[in-house]
Amino acid sequence: MSTMQQRMRGVSSTRAVVLGGSLAGLLAARVLSERFEQVVVIERDVLPLVAGQRRGVPHGRHLHGLHPRGREILDELFPGFTASLVAGGAVRCDVLRDTRWHLSGHQLRQAHIGLPALFASRPFLEDHVRALVRRLPGVRFLDDNSVCGLTTTADKRTVTGVQVRGPGGVPAEVTGSLVVDATGRGSRTPVWLAELGYQRPEEDRVEIGLGYATRNYRLRPGAMRGDQMILTAATPANPRLGVLAVTEGGRHVLTIGGICGNYPPTAPADFDEFVAGLPSADIAEAIVGAEPLDDPLPFRFAASVRRRYERLAAFPVGLLIIGDAMCSFNPIYGQGMTVAATEAVALRRLLGRHAVPDARGYFRAIAAAIDVPWDIAVGADMAFPQVRGKRSAKVRLVNAYLPRLHAAAAHDEALAASLVRVIGLIDRPEVLLRPNRVLRVLRGNLIHARRSDPAPAAPVRQADAASQRIIDALTTPTPSGTPAAKATRPARQQPEAAGQRSEAGGIH
Repeated sequence: MSTMQQRMRGVSSTRAVVLGGSLAGLLAARVLSERFEQVVVIERDVLPLVAGQRRGVPHGRHLHGLHPRGREILDELFPGFTASLVAGGAVRCDVLRDTRWHLSGHQLRQAHIGLPALFASRPFLEDHVRALVRRLPGVRFLDDNSVCGLTTTADKRTVTGVQVRGPGGVPAEVTGSLVVDATGRGSRTPVWLAELGYQRPEEDRVEIGLGYATRNYRLRPGAMRGDQMILTAATPANPRLGVLAVTEGGRHVLTIGGICGNYPPTAPADFDEFVAGLPSADIAEAIVGAEPLDDPLPFRFAASVRRRYERLAAFPVGLLIIGDAMCSFNPIYGQGMTVAATEAVALRRLLGRHAVPDARGYFRAIAAAIDVPWDIAVGADMAFPQVRGKRSAKVRLVNAYLPRLHAAAAHDEALAASLVRVIGLIDRPEVLLRPNRVLRVLRGNLIHARRSDPAPAAPVRQADAASQRIIDALTTPTPSGTPAAKATRPARQQPEAAGQRSEAGGIH
């Protein structure tokens, strides 16, 4: 038994224990440090002293996205975080002006909107966060230790800590008045609850059958034409996707993928052929003449999983869940790290009221943080007929609307700006469904359809009629008299004068 383990055997009301040292666990430790004298982060892996891959993050070599909202939260929790990351080699740019978004076969109109994007590899970002957390007073890391189970009071109503096994399999106990499970998708909490006599949480699953592969390159000068990212989304007609983005060290990372078994190959020549078959040719053109720095590396993701802890009738005191242990998202939308950050903010707010937050109130708050990104991801997955699942009227309506929005945003920078703010989890999706936005989409589709064909054929007239039905649905008053698109107020309001430019060229 290590000296640290011996010190942690006594029951402590001033200690919190975090299970898992990935980003969700690190952010949990950050907010817990404001309330507890001691925070112990237990991690199964031996944590690297410098940025590097580790066993506990098998997808760490693949492209990761930190959405603008996630970057904002990290700057809030660690003042100067973005500047520090950029000084270390990360790339900061404008999320719309400096990136190419190909959605539904349309490239969004590029424009400066003053919303920063941040590009860095997962190990690089996580290493910076871990270094900042290590500096916090009272935070200690216990790595190379596996968690074997929970310890509780005799009546099993209160969690008092965890049982661990260190190097060589030596058992020990780490106590604390609050345990936060941040062990990710493979969390054992459902099993532990059952062993204690509690119900396991229900699970919502969306079987997506995603496979992707990643390769690093050094591109020829000018290959990206000044952009920092090219994203080509899958379409129902072509369920292949690709993202090529800059990362630290002057490298570019290319992740390609496909759903429902349309997996990319890893043989270099076949990998290139898959890239050539993406819905847009931009990525294939960018890697012409590039120097590959490694061989393609594959990864599989079977299903998005959301555990419904908020629906449990009973739950032990002193145990909370965060990150992928609560909800594991389809990774192609890049939401995981940002959602973990929003959950940490919710935990922080509740810790301001009680050192050990009520589990029911906590899980409701976390469910609210998950709802929007989950709906975005699942709704997008349901656009593919190969994906099995119930398609509500709302999902069918939105999936009929989004390709028209994408088409209009190819020419309308105000719509493009609104769209990337929603994707970046800055604004709620309702922003895109306001009647003035929907009318703008309809007008844009009509104008460009008629420019390409002054006498619209029947399919165009049918599309116009479909767009009108969407407007009718969105502007029909609800029982309270409020139009459907305004029934839910967005978390953040954007000025209604869409398209009004600032002196810097941004959209306001």
